[in-house]
Amino acid sequence: MQKRILSLVLLVLSGCSSQTPPEQAQSLPDGVHFVESVSDTSAEVVIPYSKYVLDNGLTVILHEDNSDPIVHVDVTYHVGSAREQLGKSGFAHFFEHMMFQGSKHVGDQEHFRLITEAGGTMNGTTNRDRTNYFETVPSNQLEKVLWLESDRMGFLLSAVSQHKFEIQRATVKNERAQRYENRPYGMVSERIGEALFPRTHPYSWQPIGYVDDLDRVDVNDLKAFFLRWYGPNNATLTIGGDIDKAETLAWVQKYFGDIPRGPKVDNPPKAPVKLDADRYLTLEDNIQQPMLMMAWPTSYNGAPDDASLDMLAKVIGGGKNSILYQALVKTGKVVDAGAYHDCGELACTMYVYAIGQSGDQGRLDRIYDEVSTVLSSLAQRGVNQQELDEMKGMAEASAIFGLQSVHGKVAQLAAYQTFYSDPNRLGTELSNLRNVTPADVEAVYRRYVESQPKVVLSTVPNGRTEMAAAKANYRPADRLIPEHKSVQDNELNLREPQHEGFDRSVMPQPSEPVTAQVPELYRFKLANGIEVLGTQYDETPTVEVQLVLPAGRRYEPVGKEGLAELTAAMLAEDSQRHSSEDLVSRLDTLGSTVTFSSGMYGTVVSVTTLKKHLNETLAIMQERLFEPAFNEEDFTRVKQQALEGLVYDHQRPSWLVSQATREVLYGNTVFGRPSDGTLASVQSMTLADVKAFYQRFYTPNGAQLAVVGDVQPAELTSQLSFLASWQGAPAPTYVTPVLPAQSEPAIWLVDKPGAPQSTVRLVRNGLPYDATGEQFELQLANFNLAGNFNSRINLNLREDKAYTYGAGGYQSGNKEAGLSVFYAEVRADVTLPAIKEMMKELANYSSSGLTDDELAFMRLAVGQQEALSYETPSDKADLLRQIMTYQLEDDFVSQRNAITASISKNRLNELAAKWFDPKDYQIIVVGDAKSLLPQLKTLNMPVHPLKPVQ
Repeated sequence: MQKRILSLVLLVLSGCSSQTPPEQAQSLPDGVHFVESVSDTSAEVVIPYSKYVLDNGLTVILHEDNSDPIVHVDVTYHVGSAREQLGKSGFAHFFEHMMFQGSKHVGDQEHFRLITEAGGTMNGTTNRDRTNYFETVPSNQLEKVLWLESDRMGFLLSAVSQHKFEIQRATVKNERAQRYENRPYGMVSERIGEALFPRTHPYSWQPIGYVDDLDRVDVNDLKAFFLRWYGPNNATLTIGGDIDKAETLAWVQKYFGDIPRGPKVDNPPKAPVKLDADRYLTLEDNIQQPMLMMAWPTSYNGAPDDASLDMLAKVIGGGKNSILYQALVKTGKVVDAGAYHDCGELACTMYVYAIGQSGDQGRLDRIYDEVSTVLSSLAQRGVNQQELDEMKGMAEASAIFGLQSVHGKVAQLAAYQTFYSDPNRLGTELSNLRNVTPADVEAVYRRYVESQPKVVLSTVPNGRTEMAAAKANYRPADRLIPEHKSVQDNELNLREPQHEGFDRSVMPQPSEPVTAQVPELYRFKLANGIEVLGTQYDETPTVEVQLVLPAGRRYEPVGKEGLAELTAAMLAEDSQRHSSEDLVSRLDTLGSTVTFSSGMYGTVVSVTTLKKHLNETLAIMQERLFEPAFNEEDFTRVKQQALEGLVYDHQRPSWLVSQATREVLYGNTVFGRPSDGTLASVQSMTLADVKAFYQRFYTPNGAQLAVVGDVQPAELTSQLSFLASWQGAPAPTYVTPVLPAQSEPAIWLVDKPGAPQSTVRLVRNGLPYDATGEQFELQLANFNLAGNFNSRINLNLREDKAYTYGAGGYQSGNKEAGLSVFYAEVRADVTLPAIKEMMKELANYSSSGLTDDELAFMRLAVGQQEALSYETPSDKADLLRQIMTYQLEDDFVSQRNAITASISKNRLNELAAKWFDPKDYQIIVVGDAKSLLPQLKTLNMPVHPLKPVQ
């Protein structure tokens, strides 16, 4: 579990809470035993919960939150890659995949289908120390979720087959290729782990595992893994949201109570490591910007000095006021630099990194010396109290913001129970944080970092090993691979519930449908015409403000693409009265944020704050918005960072295929330009360009303001007076260009030499955004073809053919243009058959349409999704911005629901025939052109080489 202090988003304030003794517990179902109850009894905030344990050892935690008609269910098993045996890496993650392949009473792919049909979302994740499975659904679907989760806990193995095993093994390989091997710097974590830990240490391999290990094992190995670790006594079931506690406990006992206990599971011993000398390694990668990564072994998660180490990471490399940023990033010596403390149950590591500029300026020997000098200076410089106060302010605010999501609260309770057997550990964590002193931080620096052995990994462009920080002096030992002994059927001690008092084959049906509560809105205009749309939110004492200015990419001059983004970045630098460091320090201490981000039609000024700090935060927003310093040295640095950001992006297959899509569909129009500019356009920009863009487009005319929070409209009017008096240029206008005519279908091949995967897109022009018109109907038509996990395209390419980690499609649009996209990242050797299968699915769907079952599935799934859509202030703010941006009616959500419930099968089939004919699509492929070209030519379509503008 990564434990950067800045990621305490899910934490809550420690404070007074009461623990109910057992004698006060309510009457419980047989087999359910009360452990404790924690409630909020003061002005401070906690996550209230009740904790129980079943006879079979399953721990159950319930949290009631009736603010929205949703529930979140999390089942966490205390097993991750750290529990794997030598030579069997990747098992925990592999098994996560198998848990979605059906169980005795749940058919193949039905788990995803049933949750999607219920209007919910679901997933699973695996790290070194745990695996969790979770669903968020409308509250009337809770019993069904418990039935599903219990069936795979108690009845999985009878549904596991060799075929499913082979498909998911191939899927995991695709995931490894996509997330590690075909990604810039993707192999860094694996190389660091191999060098930092001995081969016998389970952190020496990554949760994704090694392909050789996956190839070595068989389905019985996987079954044995389940039987060892997936017992109820090694699991925590956490349920939060709009629940009835007594009813929920009865369901938990019914569905989980008879599952047999598994083998005894002890907590693993802590295993931090020590190095005897510096270890230097070099990794060659298909990159242009060299990266230095330094790693020091420290302690373990929950150690007495854990919080001090997190603070140390912040001081070294946690933002603009860190010593690395000040010495190396702000001075332009590196593109980026930072530090973080990565903590696991067994061991933790302090990481310090720096990314050099492209070209010879990025030599890592020089950067290594610079970083070492900065780190050494900490001994003389020391740590000051203000640095710690900033972090404590952020932790306080993040704690409260973490209460806005039931998912976040449930995840936090589950993690604390899994690793500490104490869901209420929160107070200890935050007390440790508050009690950290400068002396504590200096002490851990001396103990773990100063003059201590470390791993130094240099990631350099292919063939440029001379750019490494130092000559490699360490090679990890060969992996220890015991002889594989097949597990025989008679060695598997299978266990299933035998005498349940109900018919488990009957799936529980939901109770009465829930109704999504679209927030009540208020409107007014400021004196200068700025439109304000808001909604009150008092579940947490927070306020979120989003000011949208008509300063988007749509208004950039030709040849100045990227100017909107560069201008927004300059607004985060020095003001005329304060340095950016001073402003960041004030914001951190308040626990607030003020950010600027550019989009197609506007630049969004976002503010998040505790209500008690709203006035102070708005004052900082006012200073940044109205008094930018626009210093030349800031501009030079920000521009160089933008250029290096482009260099990085242009290495990514996802950027290459996106830009190729823009050029193929939109040509030389504004929509064909790179969203973040080109190297030439950004290089040509001057500070005068930024000032001119700011003066013309940062204007209140045409501006819109969304507000969500614990604040009254009358109060807000006074607090926004600084905006009401703002005068500026007229609202800008634009003329929609004539888009290129749809050309004959062709294949556009973007070369990425040696790529282990191919990124494939089928694309065509679509429709502009229309919340209740044909564009929305088209999304409904696409749902079964490519719009969910159980869609035809994903089930074909992923679950049947094992070509990809995931495939799908979508329709998107802005005010003027739209596109239809179908996508997959596939193994390079199956690029041609994958394209054929995608085209086949489109042809079948456009000619034959959808089935009655698919129509019913779409109605249920889409119709119930709204219950999950407006939970957090951020969700609500997005809704408000959408209404203002597209001038939607307040009840457009109800209108969409009515369309979903009434649209006919014939209408959907008409849309499919009109929009999903594969003969109307261009095919874009990013991959190794040398090997792909002969294959693609067999499709009897023109093949055009394409190098996206950079």
